[in-house]
Amino acid sequence: MKALKIVLAASLALAFGHAAPAQTPPPSEVSVTVDTTKAGPVIDRHIYGQFAEHLGRGIYDGVWVGEHSRIPNIHGYRKDVVEALKAIKVPVVRWPGGCFADAYDWRDGVGPRAKRPVRANLRWGGLEPNSFGTHEFLNFTELIGADAFVSGNVGSMTPLDMANWMEYMTSSENTTLTKERRRNGRDKPWQVKYLGIGNELWGCGGVMNAQYAADVSNRYAIFVRAPPGQSLIKVISGPKGLDADVYDYTDTLMKNVQDLQMLSVHQYTLRYPHPLGAIGKPRGPALGFNETDWAAMLAKAETMDTLLTGLTVVMDKDDPAKHTAIALDEWGAWYDPTPGFPPGSATQQNTLRDAEVAALTLNIFHRHTDRLKMANIAQMVNVLQAMILTDHEKFLRTPTYWIYSMYVPFQDATPYAASVSGPTVTRGEFSLAQVDVSAARGVDGKLYLSLVNTDPDRPAHVTTNLSGAATGQILTAPTMEAHNTFEAPNALHPAAYAGRSEGGRLVFDLPAKAVAVVRIQ
Repeated sequence: MKALKIVLAASLALAFGHAAPAQTPPPSEVSVTVDTTKAGPVIDRHIYGQFAEHLGRGIYDGVWVGEHSRIPNIHGYRKDVVEALKAIKVPVVRWPGGCFADAYDWRDGVGPRAKRPVRANLRWGGLEPNSFGTHEFLNFTELIGADAFVSGNVGSMTPLDMANWMEYMTSSENTTLTKERRRNGRDKPWQVKYLGIGNELWGCGGVMNAQYAADVSNRYAIFVRAPPGQSLIKVISGPKGLDADVYDYTDTLMKNVQDLQMLSVHQYTLRYPHPLGAIGKPRGPALGFNETDWAAMLAKAETMDTLLTGLTVVMDKDDPAKHTAIALDEWGAWYDPTPGFPPGSATQQNTLRDAEVAALTLNIFHRHTDRLKMANIAQMVNVLQAMILTDHEKFLRTPTYWIYSMYVPFQDATPYAASVSGPTVTRGEFSLAQVDVSAARGVDGKLYLSLVNTDPDRPAHVTTNLSGAATGQILTAPTMEAHNTFEAPNALHPAAYAGRSEGGRLVFDLPAKAVAVVRIQ
């Protein structure tokens, strides 16, 4: 009967002038075991953080259009962007960079906008009008309900300048700086939860070796303090991901930075191994890729686990009590810029492949909650692996946005140990497990399960040791490079999804190239 149906389908397709569709391979058998007796430290919601740099159209047109724009806005902020970010409960935003921060003078971004200086963007090209400065950023974080992460400049700013900036933002005393802030429209001090002591001190932040970076970090950190009644976490610039000296660099900082609260680490997912800061080097296309490129990006995303595991081993030697946390405050997929845009704009399309990069990376983060307390994907709007793309009045949510939407229940959830038994996916020299899983108990008391099928062709029949009813959402598409465009902004979005019971156990029919998140009750 099955053979007859296949022949009939092929005959009908030919009769209507269409080729018969390729047959879907039979599903792989995958077994998942969740151990709810083995709970890890809470998944800090700040690992779902964002990063907004003055780069390309990340700020201007992406977040800020001004109060007089014809684009609907809330006090100058794009209304569509604000509403979309609030919907995914963005916990923290890092600003103003990135490498842009290493030459940023905070005084350029305060006072009447019409009188602010226009500067050359020394790192990314073009002009910086400084219309979006300290007030605009901190008011924006309040508007979307996020904590503020201000990246301080140790490359060209003095320690006193940094201390003055902190006083301007957070002090309630009647000082000259707070009077200036009030004249500029803000009476009540802001809360600044995180302050970056430099950015990429190994590169664009000063090309420092580890010992010199530790000395500079100590010098700045001791001058910058939060006022009474406010807490401040200082984020020290750390190593550049899986570089040759990543662990030695980390060890030097751990031994030499006083009261090291949080260590910044940057790790991008790159098809080709070029330096992080290299501009104009081929990184592979965001569109028009093949199955080997698909597998390469997913396999390289999984090296995040290698990095975090190695960092934890090094840090545990000097800090067994785990006082120092990791901030993975730049990460994400990085491709060649979209044709027609300048290389420094970092403009790229976002596909189903990027949704899988995000899901695999977030699942890894869930396994390292003992050290990892913050992460900031690069970047929030219009740059690199963005949540949102805009073009004047046009707006769309990317596949990566939908992963963040589906994963909201994992914010502040308690993760459980989970194991997977099943086949691997191999394309060219790249191999990875076909199914990846993360499980956690949400703050609502429900058990949540994420399932990622990394195979671009083969579905999976997933059998678990769990019972109950499982409902949620799935993100998948017929093609690897499915994405949203301004002409079709909802072409790829989550659909309803559910498991079923077989012999008292929950099972899932997981399509190829799919990410699903379900609630079990």
